[in-house]
Amino acid sequence: MPPQLLVVGLGNLPHPNTRHSIGHVIIDVLAAQFTIHRSINRSVGGFKGHSNILSFLDNIVSLTLFKPKLLMNITGPSIASALHNTIKLPASMVVVHNSLNHKVKVLSVKLEGSANGHNSVQSVIDTLGANADFYCFCIGIGRDHAIDPANYMLPDMPLDGLLHWNGISLDRVCHELGRIASR
Repeated sequence: MPPQLLVVGLGNLPHPNTRHSIGHVIIDVLAAQFTIHRSINRSVGGFKGHSNILSFLDNIVSLTLFKPKLLMNITGPSIASALHNTIKLPASMVVVHNSLNHKVKVLSVKLEGSANGHNSVQSVIDTLGANADFYCFCIGIGRDHAIDPANYMLPDMPLDGLLHWNGISLDRVCHELGRIASR
Protein backbone atom coordinates (compact mmCIF):
# COMPACT_ATOMS: atom_id res chain seq x y z
CA MET A 1 0.00 0.00 0.00
CA PRO A 2 1.41 3.43 -0.90
CA PRO A 3 2.04 6.03 1.81
CA GLN A 4 -0.98 8.20 2.54
CA LEU A 5 -1.09 11.96 2.96
CA LEU A 6 -3.90 14.30 3.93
CA VAL A 7 -3.18 17.89 2.85
CA VAL A 8 -5.44 20.48 4.46
CA GLY A 9 -5.58 24.09 3.31
CA LEU A 10 -6.66 26.73 5.82
CA GLY A 11 -8.66 29.73 4.69
CA ASN A 12 -12.08 31.32 4.66
CA LEU A 13 -14.45 30.54 1.80
CA PRO A 14 -15.97 34.07 1.88
CA HIS A 15 -12.46 35.46 1.17
CA PRO A 16 -11.11 33.11 -1.54
CA ASN A 17 -8.36 35.12 -3.24
CA THR A 18 -6.72 36.74 -0.26
CA ARG A 19 -3.48 36.34 1.66
CA HIS A 20 -5.60 35.03 4.53
CA SER A 21 -6.85 32.08 2.45
CA ILE A 22 -3.51 31.06 0.96
CA GLY A 23 -4.00 27.49 2.25
CA HIS A 24 -7.18 27.17 0.18
CA VAL A 25 -5.34 28.57 -2.84
CA ILE A 26 -2.59 25.95 -2.48
CA ILE A 27 -5.21 23.15 -2.30
CA ASP A 28 -6.86 24.52 -5.45
CA VAL A 29 -3.52 24.64 -7.28
CA LEU A 30 -2.60 21.09 -6.21
CA ALA A 31 -6.03 19.83 -7.28
CA ALA A 32 -5.60 21.45 -10.70
CA GLN A 33 -2.02 20.21 -11.08
CA PHE A 34 -2.94 16.59 -10.34
CA THR A 35 -6.51 16.64 -11.71
CA ILE A 36 -8.09 15.83 -8.36
CA HIS A 37 -11.84 16.42 -8.37
CA ARG A 38 -13.13 17.68 -5.03
CA SER A 39 -16.70 17.71 -3.86
CA ILE A 40 -18.51 18.74 -0.73
CA ASN A 41 -18.33 16.08 1.95
CA ARG A 42 -20.90 16.91 4.59
CA SER A 43 -19.63 14.30 7.05
CA VAL A 44 -16.32 16.14 7.40
CA GLY A 45 -17.55 19.68 6.69
CA GLY A 46 -15.59 20.63 3.62
CA PHE A 47 -14.43 19.91 0.11
CA LYS A 48 -12.48 16.70 -0.23
CA GLY A 49 -10.81 14.96 -3.14
CA HIS A 50 -8.54 11.95 -3.47
CA SER A 51 -6.12 10.46 -5.95
CA ASN A 52 -4.84 6.96 -5.33
CA ILE A 53 -1.56 7.34 -7.16
CA LEU A 54 0.61 10.42 -7.48
CA SER A 55 4.33 10.60 -8.06
CA PHE A 56 6.35 12.73 -5.64
CA LEU A 57 10.12 12.18 -5.80
CA ASP A 58 9.46 8.97 -7.75
CA ASN A 59 7.22 7.69 -4.95
CA ILE A 60 3.65 6.52 -5.29
CA VAL A 61 1.46 8.41 -2.82
CA SER A 62 -2.19 8.19 -1.88
CA LEU A 63 -3.18 11.86 -1.59
CA THR A 64 -6.30 13.39 -0.10
CA LEU A 65 -6.88 17.15 -0.39
CA PHE A 66 -9.22 18.90 2.04
CA LYS A 67 -10.55 22.44 2.18
CA PRO A 68 -12.72 23.06 5.30
CA LYS A 69 -15.97 25.01 4.94
CA LEU A 70 -15.93 26.41 8.47
CA LEU A 71 -14.37 29.77 9.20
CA MET A 72 -10.65 29.46 9.59
CA ASN A 73 -10.26 29.84 13.35
CA ILE A 74 -12.77 27.10 14.20
CA THR A 75 -11.75 24.42 11.70
CA GLY A 76 -10.22 22.02 14.24
CA PRO A 77 -13.25 19.67 14.53
CA SER A 78 -13.73 19.55 10.76
CA ILE A 79 -10.05 18.77 10.17
CA ALA A 80 -10.13 16.09 12.90
CA SER A 81 -13.11 14.47 11.13
CA ALA A 82 -11.26 14.52 7.80
CA LEU A 83 -8.19 13.02 9.48
CA HIS A 84 -10.14 10.23 11.18
CA ASN A 85 -12.09 9.46 8.00
CA THR A 86 -8.96 9.17 5.85
CA ILE A 87 -5.42 8.49 7.06
CA LYS A 88 -5.97 8.44 10.84
CA LEU A 89 -2.31 9.29 11.66
CA PRO A 90 -1.63 12.96 12.47
CA ALA A 91 2.01 12.58 11.34
CA SER A 92 0.67 11.93 7.80
CA MET A 93 -1.28 15.19 7.74
CA VAL A 94 0.01 18.48 6.34
CA VAL A 95 -1.77 21.72 7.26
CA VAL A 96 -1.07 24.59 4.83
CA HIS A 97 -1.58 28.09 6.22
CA ASN A 98 -0.51 31.70 5.93
CA SER A 99 2.27 33.22 7.99
CA LEU A 100 2.70 36.92 8.61
CA ASN A 101 6.11 36.14 10.11
CA HIS A 102 7.65 34.77 6.89
CA LYS A 103 8.71 36.68 3.79
CA VAL A 104 6.31 36.61 0.85
CA LYS A 105 6.16 33.23 -0.93
CA VAL A 106 8.65 31.57 1.45
CA LEU A 107 7.67 28.03 2.42
CA SER A 108 8.60 26.88 5.91
CA VAL A 109 8.02 23.22 6.76
CA LYS A 110 7.88 21.90 10.30
CA LEU A 111 6.49 19.06 12.31
CA GLU A 112 4.07 20.98 14.50
CA GLY A 113 4.83 21.60 18.10
CA SER A 114 3.03 24.86 18.65
CA ALA A 115 0.66 27.16 16.81
CA ASN A 116 3.07 30.13 16.95
CA GLY A 117 0.10 32.45 17.46
CA HIS A 118 -1.92 31.12 14.50
CA ASN A 119 -5.49 30.72 15.81
CA SER A 120 -6.52 28.21 13.17
CA VAL A 121 -3.55 25.94 13.85
CA GLN A 122 -4.34 26.27 17.56
CA SER A 123 -7.88 25.08 16.83
CA VAL A 124 -6.43 21.94 15.22
CA ILE A 125 -4.07 21.35 18.16
CA ASP A 126 -6.88 21.88 20.67
CA THR A 127 -9.08 19.36 18.85
CA LEU A 128 -6.46 16.66 18.21
CA GLY A 129 -4.56 17.10 21.47
CA ALA A 130 -1.12 18.55 22.18
CA ASN A 131 0.65 15.23 21.47
CA ALA A 132 -0.83 14.81 17.97
CA ASP A 133 2.04 16.20 15.91
CA PHE A 134 1.30 17.01 12.28
CA TYR A 135 3.21 18.87 9.59
CA CYS A 136 2.67 22.52 8.81
CA PHE A 137 3.51 24.27 5.58
CA CYS A 138 3.71 27.94 6.56
CA ILE A 139 3.35 30.06 3.44
CA GLY A 140 4.90 33.49 3.91
CA ILE A 141 2.57 36.36 3.11
CA GLY A 142 4.82 39.05 4.56
CA ARG A 143 3.57 41.86 6.70
CA ASP A 144 2.91 45.54 6.26
CA HIS A 145 3.46 46.98 9.72
CA ALA A 146 1.89 50.29 8.69
CA ILE A 147 -1.63 48.81 8.52
CA ASP A 148 -3.79 46.53 10.62
CA PRO A 149 -3.11 42.83 9.82
CA ALA A 150 -6.78 42.25 8.89
CA ASN A 151 -6.64 45.09 6.37
CA TYR A 152 -3.47 43.56 4.92
CA MET A 153 -4.70 39.95 4.73
CA LEU A 154 -8.32 40.29 3.62
CA PRO A 155 -8.42 42.42 0.42
CA ASP A 156 -9.00 40.43 -2.75
CA MET A 157 -5.96 40.05 -4.94
CA PRO A 158 -5.60 38.67 -8.45
CA LEU A 159 -4.23 35.14 -8.25
CA ASP A 160 -1.10 36.06 -10.18
CA GLY A 161 -0.50 38.84 -7.65
CA LEU A 162 -1.23 36.51 -4.74
CA LEU A 163 1.37 33.97 -5.77
CA HIS A 164 2.86 32.13 -8.69
CA TRP A 165 2.47 28.53 -7.52
CA ASN A 166 3.59 27.11 -10.80
CA GLY A 167 7.19 26.29 -11.55
CA ILE A 168 9.64 26.43 -8.68
CA SER A 169 7.22 27.17 -5.84
CA LEU A 170 4.78 24.37 -6.71
CA ASP A 171 7.78 22.11 -7.26
CA ARG A 172 8.97 22.92 -3.73
CA VAL A 173 5.54 22.08 -2.26
CA CYS A 174 5.50 18.77 -4.14
CA HIS A 175 9.09 18.02 -3.15
CA GLU A 176 8.28 18.54 0.53
CA LEU A 177 5.14 16.39 0.24
CA GLY A 178 7.31 13.65 -1.26
CA ARG A 179 9.81 13.88 1.58
CA ILE A 180 7.04 13.54 4.15
CA ALA A 181 5.45 10.60 2.32
CA SER A 182 8.78 8.74 2.15
CA ARG A 183 9.35 8.87 5.93
